[in-house]
Parts: sequence; C-alpha cells; structure tokens
Amino acid sequence: MSQSAAPSELRLAAPGASNGLLDVFRRRYLLSLIVRKEVGIRYRGSVLGWLWSYVKPLIQFLVFYFALGVFLRLNDSIEYYPLYLLSGITAVTFFNESFANATRSLVENAALIKKIYFPRQMFPVASTLVAAVNTLPQIVVVVVIALLFGWAPTALSIAALLLGLVIIALLATGLGLLFGAINVTFRDAQSFVEIIVMISVWASPVMYQWQMVSSKVPAWLFQVYALNPITTAVELFHYGIWHALRPGGAEVLPSLWPHAAVALTVSIVVLIVGEIVFRRLEGRFAQDL
Repeated sequence: MSQSAAPSELRLAAPGASNGLLDVFRRRYLLSLIVRKEVGIRYRGSVLGWLWSYVKPLIQFLVFYFALGVFLRLNDSIEYYPLYLLSGITAVTFFNESFANATRSLVENAALIKKIYFPRQMFPVASTLVAAVNTLPQIVVVVVIALLFGWAPTALSIAALLLGLVIIALLATGLGLLFGAINVTFRDAQSFVEIIVMISVWASPVMYQWQMVSSKVPAWLFQVYALNPITTAVELFHYGIWHALRPGGAEVLPSLWPHAAVALTVSIVVLIVGEIVFRRLEGRFAQDL
C-alpha cells in the first residue's frame, strides 16, 4: 500500500488559477464545441446553409467585375482588378470579423462567465477560429476564379497566403483579447473598435495600389504605412493570388518579406500584450458583467 504524500509535498492551486492561452489549447474539445456552436448559429434556419458562404464572394466578384472593372474601366488601369480587389477584401474581412467578434465575445457570453469557470480567453480565440472558418469558402472562391484566369501557384505564393493568414489571426486575437477585456468595464471600447474596422479597408491597399500612397506622402510616412501588419497581410494575399497571374506593370511592395517578418513580430507582441492586459483585468469580469 502506497503512503500518502506528506503535506509539504502537496501542490495547492488557487481556485480559478489560469495559465491563460495555454489552458485554452489544453481544452481543445471545449474550444471546438464553442466554434461549432457559433458556426451553427450563423446558418441556423437557412435553407442553403454553407452554400451562402460560396455564393456571397461569387456575387462580389461579379459586381466588381462588371461595375468596377467594365463600367468604370478599372480593368484598364489595374489588370485583373476584380481579383486584386477580392483578394484584398478577403484578408481585411477576416481581420474585421475576428477583431469585432472577439471584442464583443465576453459581453455576449456574460451568463456563462458568471456561472462557471473556464479560461475566459476561450471566447476571443474561438472568435478568430470562427472567422477563419467563415473566410475559408471565400478563399476557395478566389482561388477557383484565379485558376480560371490562369493562376499558376508556386510554393512562394502559397507561403505568402498562409503567412498573411497567420499574421491576421495573431493580430486579431491579440487585439481581441485587449479590447475584449477593456470592453467588459468600458463599453466605449466596442464603439472604438467599430471605427477601426470601418477605416481598415482604406488604411491598407485594398481599393487602390500602394504606389498611390508612396507617390503622395513622404518616404518615412510611407514606411509607417507599409509596416502596418494589415497592409503587409493584404500585400501577401496580392502576392499569392494577383501577382501570380503576372499582370502587366504590377510591382511587389518593396521589401515585402522583411516587412512580413516585422508584421509577424508585431502581431506576436500584440498577442502577448493583449494576454497580459486580459489576465490583469480578468478578476473583474464576473463583477463588471
């Protein structure tokens, strides 16, 4: 019969002690349940269900092709302009949906947070994963359309797309943790995030090319613009989809890969800062909600 451990050998843990994001991924099954629930809610009561995720980007492409490319003749200035626009919008949509939903996730799940304990980071992380699931059909549609236009992917173009997704996921999760925690006490954070989401499309080269910015602003200000992680992620999507079509006169963002390394580093730092702030404010969640 084994002897029981001496009291000095027992390891006691404070109730509700958390290891933060590590605990989220240790409870992957619970995380998957939350993701499946959120995805299911989106298509509840819908006849077409998942088909809407493919129909919407296809309709977007047709609108861009005829309204902007043909009628406004933007195809004349930017070759394959609908694909240029749609690939950029895909990246920004992923960021906006993830960031906005993560900011609201704690308030929207107040009932659960006040009743039982589990890692609160579960909700912002789940928001990013749900946004990724919702973005995947749009990426598929963009890739299929690009293939019809003669897209010939290389290992580097695929790597650019994956790196762009990683940068956005890390950045959106970090900002979601930061603003989500603040939003529990100060609901103004949600309105501030809505402003960021609104201008994100224009703060990166989605509707226009980066050359338009470089020709209008000082070199140092353009560097600040280029170091924006969303700008880098959008250009990585352009590199992976649009540049692979070899459009005439297309130029890659200067120092794209060094900028991508900086953007990845910034996104990781934002994730760490967001986690630190989240854990500092976490003890007040049940009270403030």
